Amino acid sequence: MIVQVLVFLLGTIIGSFLNVCIYRLPRGLSIVSPSSRCPSCNTPIRPYDNIPIMSFLLLGGKCRYCKSRISIRYPLVEALNGIMYVLSVWRFGLGPHTPLVFAYCSALVVITFIDLDFQIIPDIITIPGIAVGLIAGSLFFPDPFDRGFVLGFKDAAIGLASGGMLFLVIAVLSRGGMGGGDIKMMAMIGAFSGWKSVLLTTFAGSLLGSVIGISLMVFKGKGRKTKIPFGPFLALGAIISLFYGQEIAAFYLSR
Repeated sequence: MIVQVLVFLLGTIIGSFLNVCIYRLPRGLSIVSPSSRCPSCNTPIRPYDNIPIMSFLLLGGKCRYCKSRISIRYPLVEALNGIMYVLSVWRFGLGPHTPLVFAYCSALVVITFIDLDFQIIPDIITIPGIAVGLIAGSLFFPDPFDRGFVLGFKDAAIGLASGGMLFLVIAVLSRGGMGGGDIKMMAMIGAFSGWKSVLLTTFAGSLLGSVIGISLMVFKGKGRKTKIPFGPFLALGAIISLFYGQEIAAFYLSR
C-alpha cells in the first residue's frame, strides 16, 4: 500500500508538470521558464500554492491573488496521471520498464488535452516518442498481450509501421478527415506496444469516437460535419490496450 501511495504522489507531481506542457506547448512557449503563474493576473505561483490537488482544494479553486477561477482540469490531470501510474505498477510491477510505462501514459495524457483544446497533436511529443518506443521500448516495455515478456524490436518495428501506414491510408481515403498528428500518434503507440495494440487501439478508439459523436448529434444538436478530435479516443484505446489487452484478446479468442 505504501508503494501505491508513493507512486500516486509521484504521478500527481508529474501531472502538475503535464499541466504546464498542456498549456504551453501548443502556444509555442517554453516549458522550463518562466515559473508557473496565474494565467489571469500573471502572478508567479508560490511553491506552497503549487502542491498537486491539495493547493486547489485549499484555495477553493481560485487564485490567491486575483481570485480568478482555476480550471478543475488542473487537479483532474494530476489525479489522472497518479491513477495511471498506480495502474501501471499494479499491472506490470516495478522494474526497468517502469519509467517507460509512466512516460507513455503521461504522453497520452498531454496529447489528449492538447487535442481537445486545439485539435492538434504536437510533433514534439510523438516524434521523440516513436524513437523512444522503438529503441528503449523494444528492450524494456512490457508486451500488453503477453505479460512477463518485453515487446522486442521486431514487434516494435512492425507496430510502428502498421500504426503509421494504417492511419496514412485512412487519412488518404478520408480526404483530410484524419490529420498527420493522428498518423504519428499511432506510429508512436505501435512502436511502444506493438501491432496488436494498434488493432485494439484503432477498434476501441473508433467505437468510442462513434458513440460520442452520435451522442453529440442526438443530445447536443451537432452536425455530421462537426469536427471532433480523434486523439483523445485513440489515447483511451491505447490505455485500454495497455492494461487490458491480454484479457480482451483471451475473451475474443475464447468465443
